Amino acid sequence: MKAGGWAGLFPVMATMGAVGCFDAVEPDVGPPLHDFCQNEDSDPSRDVEFTRDIVRGIFVDSNIACYDCHTADGRTPLGLEVGGLDLSSYSGLRSGGAVGGPDLVVVGRPCESILVQKISAGPPFGSRMPLDGPPFLDNEQRQLIIDWIAEGARDN
Repeated sequence: MKAGGWAGLFPVMATMGAVGCFDAVEPDVGPPLHDFCQNEDSDPSRDVEFTRDIVRGIFVDSNIACYDCHTADGRTPLGLEVGGLDLSSYSGLRSGGAVGGPDLVVVGRPCESILVQKISAGPPFGSRMPLDGPPFLDNEQRQLIIDWIAEGARDN
């Protein structure tokens, strides 16, 4: 670089900065891959029932078959044996297992509930559930769990 090299660029750089060339530029990362969690019931006119909607509708009868891993009678009870999460009863779910403990379901606050975090894309620790997914819970199934927790996570 010739004499004055970088020093000669400073007035130019200062002028460029004054017209916005050096303003902070956000990277274009595209739209979010999924909705952000909301601590609100998405449909207050519909009561989510634990037995009908969560247990039978998701844990047992869905294509995910949570019961296969999280009950003693499951096909591959790894989730119960290793993680300690027992989905065979309301009290088992509320106990939360080895990792989640009482924070597995935080009544009225689904976004803070480890259950919701673990069934969502990019959980804060460990793997997304089910461990052998995809498939994963679809948006409607996930929303039912969020709504159930937002409504008070009742044993109904």
